[in-house]
Amino acid sequence: MAAKAQPETVALFVSDLHLHAGMPRTTDAFFRFLQTEATRTSSLYLLGDIFEYWAGDDDLQTPFNRKLCDALRLLSERGVKLYWIAGNRDFLVGPVFADEAGLTLLHEPHIAEFTHQKILLVHGDAQCTDDTAYMGFRQQVRDPAWQQSFLAKPLAERKTLIESMREGSRAAQQEKSMEIMDVNPAEIERLFSTYGVTQIIHGHTHRPGVHQTAGGMRYVLPDWDFEGKLVRGGWIAMDLDGALKTIGVHGSQLSLV
Repeated sequence: MAAKAQPETVALFVSDLHLHAGMPRTTDAFFRFLQTEATRTSSLYLLGDIFEYWAGDDDLQTPFNRKLCDALRLLSERGVKLYWIAGNRDFLVGPVFADEAGLTLLHEPHIAEFTHQKILLVHGDAQCTDDTAYMGFRQQVRDPAWQQSFLAKPLAERKTLIESMREGSRAAQQEKSMEIMDVNPAEIERLFSTYGVTQIIHGHTHRPGVHQTAGGMRYVLPDWDFEGKLVRGGWIAMDLDGALKTIGVHGSQLSLV
């Protein structure tokens, strides 16, 4: 096992890479992140939609999935603690993948406790309550009975069904406003109040930023896309003093809005 150097940050938070074999540049960028920035932190929190989709842990031997799993495992073996919150694309990740990747599955909302503070972590899709059609779909696919039935189908059939769902999702999004697909402000305030925190980190919306609200600070993670000329991506870092910084792909901090 490789020795881990003294960490430069307490934790890193990342989400919405939507990785699949058809995004080689984005995948390579994430591997570079795992081999550089992520080796210099104590904990890495993966807050959902790391994969474009996950058909079940029996798909782990697909070369692309195995390569990413092994990269996470290598980071874990260096002494970095890895944590995973399911997204709306990879909610079927289960204990087999977690064991192989050397990470811990978290239920959301999750309160991450650090020396200086507590931070509430969610993927973000459950807070998009104005999108009633999606909320109905989410309730269905997060039901344990539905998941058990779905995972009992042959892997090839599951992948065909997932592709059909993705096509339907893309078509539906074209007819929805960005406001409907964003988090509901009242739901965010409810989280602040219910869990007694003053900081929330989430992804999902692909609208990165830092928002001051009545309840506290809401940090929104960016999605990643390195396939075109205009690349985007980034993460949030907690420094050794407990301060949170949002880091873009070129190291630039996102502005307070």
